[in-house]
Amino acid sequence: MASDLGFRSVRAAIERGLRAVFPRGPRRGAAGPVPTRAAGERGEALAVDALRRNGFRILERNFRTPVGEIDVVAEEGELLCFVEVKWRRGTEKGHPAEAVTPEKQRRLARAAEWYLSRRRLRGRFCRFDVVAIVAKEDAAPSIEILRDAFRGPFPARRRV
Repeated sequence: MASDLGFRSVRAAIERGLRAVFPRGPRRGAAGPVPTRAAGERGEALAVDALRRNGFRILERNFRTPVGEIDVVAEEGELLCFVEVKWRRGTEKGHPAEAVTPEKQRRLARAAEWYLSRRRLRGRFCRFDVVAIVAKEDAAPSIEILRDAFRGPFPARRRV
């Protein structure tokens, strides 16, 4: 009986942990969990193609820093551009660019500072762009490049 209670408490702890990670359960599509990583990679590939067609030179993709990730680092002329890619299946929940919240902007700015420091590029003129992709089913994706999408000063970090 005691070992059975131990099993139940371990199982309950695991279930509580899963609820913390998936509060509403895992996301599901028509055929099971939504492959968000694959969709993100497809979105970034579409964004990179669009940026290249518009004269950007891609320097880095998925640049990870201790303070966050930069989806695309590119140059347009002499300007260094930090690009956030946002992808949605429709606009029912708003435009994809609306997902770049003030908190996300602050994290991107910190990641950009880290990038500039590590690459010894301090003093370069930079801007933050957003590539918004709306990919409705059975339709070609709509890709919009929002140059200079946001600027500082960035909000202070919210402490909860």
